[in-house]
Amino acid sequence: MTEVPTTVSPDHSVWHAAQIMLSEHVSGVPVLADDGVLAGIVTEGDLLRRTELGTAEAFPNPSQDADAVARAYVKSRSWKVGDVMTTNVITIDETTDVHEIVTLIDQHDIKRLPVMREERLVGIVSRADLLKVIATGKPDAEIRGDEAVRRAIVARLAETASALSAQPVVAVEGGIVHVTGDIRSRYEHDAIRMIVEGVAGPGFKDDLSISGKKVL
Repeated sequence: MTEVPTTVSPDHSVWHAAQIMLSEHVSGVPVLADDGVLAGIVTEGDLLRRTELGTAEAFPNPSQDADAVARAYVKSRSWKVGDVMTTNVITIDETTDVHEIVTLIDQHDIKRLPVMREERLVGIVSRADLLKVIATGKPDAEIRGDEAVRRAIVARLAETASALSAQPVVAVEGGIVHVTGDIRSRYEHDAIRMIVEGVAGPGFKDDLSISGKKVL
């Protein structure tokens, strides 16, 4: 996570917030009240419908109620961060694991999660932080021995059962992996190839077929 992220106040101007996002190369900034409690977050998305951009009326929604229309009017014209920020902020604490962070970001289609220690902001986790985790990863060590390789591939294929229409037959002889069976699509072929390469390294004898046709 990014510790002690740059923040703004609800009383700051939207222009000030925009300048911070540009200078810090971030797409959102936490908003802290005078007592240090997280009040919201202001993001690029909050500033898309603005009179400065000529987009204040660009996305009319006839189904909106009067309160929503009034809210949109204020958000597109007010100079105060407190008027345009998102207030229903999803947060995490310092013990939240990576899997849960990814799930929250994906489910709610957001780019960042403030990290809280009780009611105090201590950092922020963004999609860029998750990319850093991926970038520092390494391939699994290759497994040696024909039977050990076969068992490892079969186990991983079983773990991927929901993505495959059927489990292929796997044999390993002299370090060469042979995979046979009928599959549903090229995507299944790619999934099987990925699993085999992850265990035994690149290259395997491919006797898979899609609807009776050999995969080329």
